[in-house]
Amino acid sequence: MIRYALQCEHAHEFEAWFSASADYDDQAARGLIECPFCGSRGVSKQIMAPAVAGTRKTASSDPAALQTMMMLAAREVRSHVEQNFDYVGDAFAREARDIHEGRSEKREIYGEATPAEVKKLKDDGVPCAALPVLPPDPAKAH
Repeated sequence: MIRYALQCEHAHEFEAWFSASADYDDQAARGLIECPFCGSRGVSKQIMAPAVAGTRKTASSDPAALQTMMMLAAREVRSHVEQNFDYVGDAFAREARDIHEGRSEKREIYGEATPAEVKKLKDDGVPCAALPVLPPDPAKAH
C-alpha cells in the first residue's frame, strides 16, 4: 500500500491509499479520484515526506488491516447517515441553505449535489461533507 498526499484544484488537501503507484496513475487518468470536500476531479499528488518504519511492527501497521478498518468505518458512517438523516435527493444544496439560513426546520439531511453547488455552499459557510463512496459489498453480491 502507498499513501499519497493529494490536493484538488480548489486547494483542498487530503490523503488516499493505493495498492501501488500505478493504481493512482490509472485512477487519476480515468477521472476516478475525487476531492472528498468539494467533489472536484482535478486532483494532483503533493510532495510528501516518506514514512520511516520503526523496528516494532503492530497490527495497525498492516496495510490490509488498515484498509479493512477504513472500509468498515466508511460503511458505518454511510449506514448511520442513511438510517438517521432525511434523504432530499437533488434538492440537497437548496435544502441545506434553507436550513442554515433558518427558512426550513433544522434537521440532518443528505442527498445529491454537484461539485459547483458544494463549493458554493462551503464558500457561503454552509456546513456539508461528502459521504464516502463505497465499492459494492461482496457479502450482498448474488
